[in-house]
Amino acid sequence: MFLEVSQLSVTYPGGRQAAVQQVSFGLHAGDIGVLIGPSGCGKTTLLRAVAGLEPVTQGQIQLAGQVVSSAGLTLAPEARQIGMVFQDYALFPHLDVAGNVGFGIAHLPRRERVARVAEVLALVGLAGQQQRFAHELSGGQQQRVALARALAPGPRLLLLDEPFSNLDVDLRERLAHEVRSILKAANTTALFVTHDQLEAFAIGDTIGVMLQGQLHQWDDAYTLYHRPASRFVAEFIGHGVFTPATIREIDQHVVVHTPLGDLTDVAECPLPGTFVGGACDVLLRADDIVHDDDAPVKAQITRKAFRGADFLYTLRLASGETVMAHVPSHHDHTIGEWIGIRAQVDHVVTFNRLCPATGGKLCHLPCDLACEHAPGTATPSQAPQP
Repeated sequence: MFLEVSQLSVTYPGGRQAAVQQVSFGLHAGDIGVLIGPSGCGKTTLLRAVAGLEPVTQGQIQLAGQVVSSAGLTLAPEARQIGMVFQDYALFPHLDVAGNVGFGIAHLPRRERVARVAEVLALVGLAGQQQRFAHELSGGQQQRVALARALAPGPRLLLLDEPFSNLDVDLRERLAHEVRSILKAANTTALFVTHDQLEAFAIGDTIGVMLQGQLHQWDDAYTLYHRPASRFVAEFIGHGVFTPATIREIDQHVVVHTPLGDLTDVAECPLPGTFVGGACDVLLRADDIVHDDDAPVKAQITRKAFRGADFLYTLRLASGETVMAHVPSHHDHTIGEWIGIRAQVDHVVTFNRLCPATGGKLCHLPCDLACEHAPGTATPSQAPQP
């Protein structure tokens, strides 16, 4: 691993809880890693620790086999040969593009400096723009200048802290794809922080999902989406809901009973004995639900969001369960209308069941699709024990 973070914790002075807790991950040379999560999850603190801007209280950070941070040791940022691109670009308004890009390589002879500035500007698609000033550039162009400035010294690692957050949505996604191409062309190892999963999917080879200082999963985008390691990852990535289900073994075959019918593509599904009484929650993504007028299961549209090529429908089953579905936009149904749906699940993902009646805690009762905590049924103290 080129960058290796091992059991890392960062606690701010006076803090009751570590901002980063026991985080471990690795990044190969030339790869782009992304840290994603809600505000306050610790992703920027982790990035700053890698940069050498925050001391660590436990664990260590290695860069190219060298320990650069551990408890009691913090190698200075300038000694790590790390480049940084910030959210606000931090361009010098009194310098032209050439002056900004060449700022970190002022020690080079003039001819070499001019050649290197021209080289990185061509790399980011700004060839010939050396004489322009920041106020003459669009937001996307300013971000390219900031990237060129960070790349000019040839850093061992590039860190990007929400660099597209000041740009409009369409430009963010397009620029994320372009920046990925630039970093790959420069063979630069990079660690990127964002709260936008579309940016993460567009730019990252590997993505880490964080919550409350902990890294829940470090994987490629496909695995995060289809095989989430925790309920939080499943909820945070993509659109989907959890619905109660029961796993049974019938004629030596595992079957998952759900309100939408039985799911049988369960090659990676846990055995029934994994859950008490086989009771679990199954993740149903919006793309797992297919609109089918001939399907026996009907659902009522409670919400719809037009997304151009499709609608994102929120649907309520007759049993009261809620699911979501992507439906082609020429199927323009009205709110309140009942439509036929069926499940078409390629990856059955199950978790321990959570019970709303117990405040969202794990439900250990052997209840089937109708929970024994429901109104009019036994309370937890009265319910039969497994």
